[in-house]
Amino acid sequence: MPELPEVETVRRGLAPHLEGQHITRVDQRRPDLRWPMPTDLVQILTGARVTTLRRRSKYILADLDRGPSLLLHLGMSGRVRIESEPLGQFHHDPSILPRHDHLVLETESGSRITLNDARRFGAVDLVREGEAHPLLSGLGPEPLSDDFTPGRLAAAFAGRRAPVKALLLDQRVVAGLGNIYVCEALFRAGIHPTRAAGRIGRDRIAALHGAIRDVLAEAITAGGSSLRDHRQTSGELGYFQHSFRVYGREGLPCPRPGCGGTVRRIVQSGRSTWYCPVCQR
Repeated sequence: MPELPEVETVRRGLAPHLEGQHITRVDQRRPDLRWPMPTDLVQILTGARVTTLRRRSKYILADLDRGPSLLLHLGMSGRVRIESEPLGQFHHDPSILPRHDHLVLETESGSRITLNDARRFGAVDLVREGEAHPLLSGLGPEPLSDDFTPGRLAAAFAGRRAPVKALLLDQRVVAGLGNIYVCEALFRAGIHPTRAAGRIGRDRIAALHGAIRDVLAEAITAGGSSLRDHRQTSGELGYFQHSFRVYGREGLPCPRPGCGGTVRRIVQSGRSTWYCPVCQR
């Protein structure tokens, strides 16, 4: 499933085509994805102007000049495709659209934004004013924001016996992290993924905090990681997967200079974890 860097990459690709634009046409091609879409989705979106395009955790939010915000979740296989043509040049015959194109937005500038989701694990919803949306309520701080500090991370870890990796994947502790970037951040900080979070000292928590921010920033610059379904809005692959130090590298030498260890894989809570047993402790 796309993690924060992949979703942020999509948001940045969409922003020039949506922010400040009126949505002139909405083609909703099915009533649901993972969950039902709002019955008034087409009515709300048609004619609305997108004032801001932002990201919260792994969700993209388009704030509108009237009423709700549009929420988009890519799920496991969701992709967003952008096509730009002069207004009036699009063909609207549903039979020529690929079978997995489920929602199409057209803007006044001539852009067409298509949500394609083969497995339909994504979601399209409206966040109404004053609503505590179930996908957004209870989320922790954004890891690249000023709210995410070493002190706040230390407070979340204090007294906890749970493995540090499990807590970092808990969206209530920090929003947007997933398996790839937690494995990579723990390696950079030299912290064993099974170590009890409450037994990590403040200096090492500060190192982990820095590692999380660094790995996310580098992955965003690289356009995210393309392992299976992720594509940028241009259709290009992300390429941060070529910079993985431990993720997916079981049996290969540890890349830390002078370590001499070999990357191992274990399973935690049903998910694979890659780490170096020599330099992560």
